[in-house]
Amino acid sequence: MNHIPEGQFFDYYEVLQISSRADAETIERVFRYLAKRYHPDNQDSGNAETFTEVANAYRILSDPEERAKYDVNYERTRETRWRIFGQEAVVDDIAGDRRVRHALLSILYAARRSNASEPGVGTVELERLLGVPELLIRFHVWYLKENGWIERITTGHLAITAAGIDRLMDMGGPARIGPFLLEAGDSDAQISA
Repeated sequence: MNHIPEGQFFDYYEVLQISSRADAETIERVFRYLAKRYHPDNQDSGNAETFTEVANAYRILSDPEERAKYDVNYERTRETRWRIFGQEAVVDDIAGDRRVRHALLSILYAARRSNASEPGVGTVELERLLGVPELLIRFHVWYLKENGWIERITTGHLAITAAGIDRLMDMGGPARIGPFLLEAGDSDAQISA
């Protein structure tokens, strides 16, 4: 039974602070830690609302059948929401360039925060998530690498650096709506690099 209100999507992976690739053992371990931390009986850090969110996330992600159903919707929602703007919106557009850089840093931040031991995102995945051409991605990757804000890790993927996280926080933090990045048409005032 799913307790998500109609038309609303919860990122249960974000609630449990795990990767969408997490195995059952990791889900169980993280759930136990968070449940203990947020249980309403915990005098120091108890929080009934957070505990309920953690319990709901665990219930869905620990059941293979429910997780499979959830993952279909998760991928569809993630693709829709993370697609910031179309290719035509960024060609020779300074504001578009700022949005791309902010989005790149935000995606890489989310990847590192979700899985610090395997924080990378591939160029093809970035292209798919952002909906911008590979050549534009390359330009912004070059720019961000030259500034020391991202790096290529041993897997060949890109990852945000500590300096990149600091830069992202200087920009106002990750571009987000709930657990997702900004969609097209959101304020350029938030997105300036």
